[in-house]
Amino acid sequence: MSRMQKIIFHCPIIATIILICMIGICYIVVSVNASKKTYTIVNCIPQNKVGLLLGTSPTTPQGEHNYYFDNRIQAAAQLYHNGRISHIIASGGDYSRENGCNELTAMRDSLVALGVPDSIITLDYQGLRTLNSIVKAKEIYGLDSVTIISQKYHNERAIWLADHYGLNAIAYNAKTPDITDKRIKNISRELLARVKMVIDILMRNQ
Repeated sequence: MSRMQKIIFHCPIIATIILICMIGICYIVVSVNASKKTYTIVNCIPQNKVGLLLGTSPTTPQGEHNYYFDNRIQAAAQLYHNGRISHIIASGGDYSRENGCNELTAMRDSLVALGVPDSIITLDYQGLRTLNSIVKAKEIYGLDSVTIISQKYHNERAIWLADHYGLNAIAYNAKTPDITDKRIKNISRELLARVKMVIDILMRNQ
């Protein structure tokens, strides 16, 4: 095998190693950055006027019940009832035409069912991505500080974005459902989402 052939042979291997290292570094750095900014005990989290509830659908693409949705709703209601937030921005999308689900109305109705007044809930229909939700909270709603509400791995990424855009953020971790295949799938997606987040920041996407 010639020198050129060896180089060509090893290029994909080297590229794969670099990609794996980048994914690992992004994941670790984002987690470390949020290590003292996420909370799991409601009485320990500082008060903020606004909670930013990051959206997800009440059902999975396969039509199954989405327990991630339930736990985020319960976390937001818990913060409100314990006086940790006094207003909630529910940020998500309306996918009625695609799968018959409007995330925003589902979140609002579920919050109201848990005793959260409709009057303190704002629906943000442009929260199709976490980046959109964070940038809008800062630049459209004019917030200086916020409590983000989602699962831990998602909160960590949202905090990194908030830091980048000058939004003082802490987060309340909704419980992650104890469903092994869902955890593996979501963690796998999160690995790539953090790399995409870094690319968005470098490319100044908003």
